[in-house]
Amino acid sequence: MSAPAPSSPVVVDAEPLPRQEEVITTEALAFVAELHRRFTPRRAGLLARRAKRRAEIARTSTLDFLPETAAIRADDSWKVAPSPAALNDRRVEITGPTDRKMTINALNSGAKIWLADFEDASAPTWENVVTGQLNLIDAYTRAIDFTDPKSGKSYALKAEDELATVVMRPRGWHLNERHLLVDGEQVPGAFVDFGLYFFHNAQRLLDLGKGPYFYLPKTESHLEARLWNDVFVFAQDYVGIPQGTVRATMLIETITAAYEMEEILYELRDHASGLNAGRWDYLFSIVKNFRDGGPRFVLPDRNAVTMTAPFMRAYTELLVRTCHKRGAHAIGGMAAFIPSRRDEAVNKVAFEKVKADKDREAGDGFDGSWVAHPDLVPIAMASFDAVLGEKPNQKDRLREDVDVKAADLIAVDSLHAKPTYPGLVNAVQVGIRYIEAWLRGLGAVAIFNLMEDAATAEISRSQIWQWINAGVEFENGEKATPELARKVAAEELENIRAEIGADAFAAGHWQQAHDLLLEVALDDDYADFLTLPAYEQLNG
Repeated sequence: MSAPAPSSPVVVDAEPLPRQEEVITTEALAFVAELHRRFTPRRAGLLARRAKRRAEIARTSTLDFLPETAAIRADDSWKVAPSPAALNDRRVEITGPTDRKMTINALNSGAKIWLADFEDASAPTWENVVTGQLNLIDAYTRAIDFTDPKSGKSYALKAEDELATVVMRPRGWHLNERHLLVDGEQVPGAFVDFGLYFFHNAQRLLDLGKGPYFYLPKTESHLEARLWNDVFVFAQDYVGIPQGTVRATMLIETITAAYEMEEILYELRDHASGLNAGRWDYLFSIVKNFRDGGPRFVLPDRNAVTMTAPFMRAYTELLVRTCHKRGAHAIGGMAAFIPSRRDEAVNKVAFEKVKADKDREAGDGFDGSWVAHPDLVPIAMASFDAVLGEKPNQKDRLREDVDVKAADLIAVDSLHAKPTYPGLVNAVQVGIRYIEAWLRGLGAVAIFNLMEDAATAEISRSQIWQWINAGVEFENGEKATPELARKVAAEELENIRAEIGADAFAAGHWQQAHDLLLEVALDDDYADFLTLPAYEQLNG
């Protein structure tokens, strides 16, 4: 147990880390405490509202655009704030956690933007929370370098004008930070991540000609966006920087938020930068909200749900139209492929798929897109360069041809693919392997040549749950049951043991990961987020 000076209102319930005092200062903790006291009660009310809305979806099996906000959608006069220069060209964005090596490689990657991730790509150990903040401070002061202890290779930053602009992603509203307590309560992880980063770096970033820019995850309504906007207004006044300095890009990665895109931009309009079309979290949200909606909401194997599926296409086209109507950036989804150093044939096929995906997004009017690996930056860059040329974005493409109806967004049965037995096996494999790494403190993990994060684990366990509860019968005649899931999971555990050896298996968290996956995939009481029970088991 360590604690700051007695005058601090925050208790730090963690063993101190090297250089922790540079981040966990009395002044920074006072700011975090003020965020907590002012805004956590509203956050609690919004989480309760989520549960009520989910119950209503369970009753009706439908969603619609909100009648009470129709006037906002009908008013063509409002736009979001003009983009700052550092965020005007976002044609390629790389994502990843804030460990030291990734920080340097992402900034040097050639991408326009780096999504510095404290959320799905980061397991929230105290070490990851604190050292991630330190690494960003060191990057902004050019005090960062890294030497790989295995290879001896050294990494250092390129010239300032060659570095990606950082857009930082804090944790979602649902997660707490158990190591920081105010008045005996755990502080929401979102306020810890945002608060420490903003307090230490807002003015520093302005001095560099940039600003405190954020990606906001897992938002479910415009009222949650309103809370973030009020946080920004308060924070800017608190540290004495101009209103409108903060810019936020909202991830539209929940099905409920897809019906409130314009309202979300309206609430954030003085601080809005754009919207992003996620994929795995979006599919996870559809399963979570419509899990008792019957056969028409049963998703096939996750890899069969491409962005060209009619209901996914409706979602992305509506996002582009909404953003450009309001002067905001539309950012596309993730290319999660991780190049193989041993199999060029695998790379060739994957690179062609990435190119086709990015060509489609650029052609549809997106202003940029995500990649998970530096080797994919040139591929995505070429796709957007071909469409944009010297222009920084294509906000002038208003996509007035797009007409998406409420039913189009949840027309899951427009996809003819069905769940398969290999799909079940893959869901179990990815779930166990990802959760095991997460329990070791790793949030972004390469599995079968794909960069997986918490969102992919969520869709894996959600599909197992949905298929069992829907009584799906696979193409081999087997029915999805808890017994079949347990059988596949036991086989996977033995396969992993044979693959890595008994010693490595014993040193890992494999049985624990196996048990946790089955818990969240088989329990009648569906956990809202896998990371909630997982956090209880995370050491550090």
